[in-house]
Amino acid sequence: MAAPIFFCLQLLCFAFTVIRTRAQPPGTWELLVQNAGIASMHTAVTRWNTVVLIDRTDIGASNLSLPNGVCRIDPNDLALTTDCYAHSALLDLETNTIRPLMILTDTWCSSGHFLPDGTLLHSGGWNDGNTKFRTFTPCINTSACDWEELPNTTSLYQGRWYATNQILPDGSIIIVGGIGISSVEYYPPKPGGAINFPFLANAGDNEGDNMYPYVHLLPQGNLFIFANNQSVLYDYVNNTIVLDFPQLEGGPRSYPSAGSSAMLALEGNYSTATIIICGGAQYDAFNNQSVNSTAKGSCGRIVATDPNPVWEMEEMPLVRIMGDMVMLPTGDILIINGAQAGSQGYGLATNPCLNPVLYQPDQPEGSRFMTLNPGSIPRLYHSTANLLPDGRVLLAGSNTHYYYTFDWDFPTELRIEAFSPEYLAADNVNLRPVVTKTPKTVQYGNLYNVYVTVLSPILEDCEVEVNFASAPFATHSFSQGQRLVKLGVTRVVSQVNGDYRIVFQAPPNGMVAPPGYYMMFVVNQGVPSVARWVQLTS
Repeated sequence: MAAPIFFCLQLLCFAFTVIRTRAQPPGTWELLVQNAGIASMHTAVTRWNTVVLIDRTDIGASNLSLPNGVCRIDPNDLALTTDCYAHSALLDLETNTIRPLMILTDTWCSSGHFLPDGTLLHSGGWNDGNTKFRTFTPCINTSACDWEELPNTTSLYQGRWYATNQILPDGSIIIVGGIGISSVEYYPPKPGGAINFPFLANAGDNEGDNMYPYVHLLPQGNLFIFANNQSVLYDYVNNTIVLDFPQLEGGPRSYPSAGSSAMLALEGNYSTATIIICGGAQYDAFNNQSVNSTAKGSCGRIVATDPNPVWEMEEMPLVRIMGDMVMLPTGDILIINGAQAGSQGYGLATNPCLNPVLYQPDQPEGSRFMTLNPGSIPRLYHSTANLLPDGRVLLAGSNTHYYYTFDWDFPTELRIEAFSPEYLAADNVNLRPVVTKTPKTVQYGNLYNVYVTVLSPILEDCEVEVNFASAPFATHSFSQGQRLVKLGVTRVVSQVNGDYRIVFQAPPNGMVAPPGYYMMFVVNQGVPSVARWVQLTS
């Protein structure tokens, strides 16, 4: 077995040599849509390879008209009671075309998550939308689906603005926090109204840095909830706080001083969950309207499943406020978008952070960050980043002004682009698997086959992974519901003509991976396939 292992090591060493000696940092950029018509502050990728784009509805005209003379009539709208412009749209990733969608009530700073059947649940917002639930059921015929606003009999008990959604193992959704709200509630709604949840009320300071809390479902079933610089382990079944984590040093980390957060890939026996939180604004930058206050460059990393957890501190190569963390199919994290000074809010940031950064969690401390090829479009307040099934990352939005404004610094951004990490480089094409057959539905704990072809042989001791990536709801520098689960690969069987059968085991339960649709990637020596959508069920 020594020769195959040595060959794998040779390939890896060669890859690192290429990275370190190339003239240009890794990664490439491409413009997908010159004018999407709306600046997407909320973005989600559907199982039909379309992308839902959502902006707020109460600031007047967008640059995208509703079709066929249709208009939205809303006497509570703050700008246009009769509004013939779209504030949501659907991007078709195959054609890069835009179709306007109709949302009735205000979606400013709302939240969202996909239900187990692939329907996007959208909750809350501002003004007449703050107690509303809306659904978007994606369809293969993209002209046949649109938003549906649920009746008042199915609504939030409290108005949720700047809240966070997370799916639970039973497929229900928990909605956490929001401006002025220290509680949680659920979809479908539970009798008795909102459950008391005092932690969020104590997390804020005089600028309220406890909005859009970071919420992660841990593989033991409890929730890690973080706001400002505090975090708890929350047992939502019994409505109790199991553990108070140590405070994260360095000041506030959530809105309006937000960096970003992600849970590292779940793997092995799924007993360990590690959370990382990076960046943010200096304390009081929002209150002082300080656009030149340098952002933070520190990161905290904590093993949330450890009985005695502590924060491990690291420094990013660049300071960043409003950065988005995107879990890549490999388990690395892309940190992208944002600014190097100021805070969140209209007109409160400057010095765009154009260089993405790759965080490689398996590398030793001090060697985990790599600065990547810079983009050219500033993406500040109300921008988003989402993983696509082909392994690229979609970038949308940025509006630092109350209305759509195009003649100031950092104008409203209607362009949509994609960033390709280095694993999509041409010199990796021989390693990239092509999935030829896979199950459409998998059940917890069962074994399944996925078939791939690869130009270069898969050697026995080289690493092949089958990974499930969720499709999160990205907004305000946090991807709600984001997770990557590395599945157990039990066998890799060589067929003929570069074909392989890979035997993998589905996640063991809904705590490790809640029910729903996932992008299933086959990763060969760090190079992912194009994903196939797979539904995980009990």
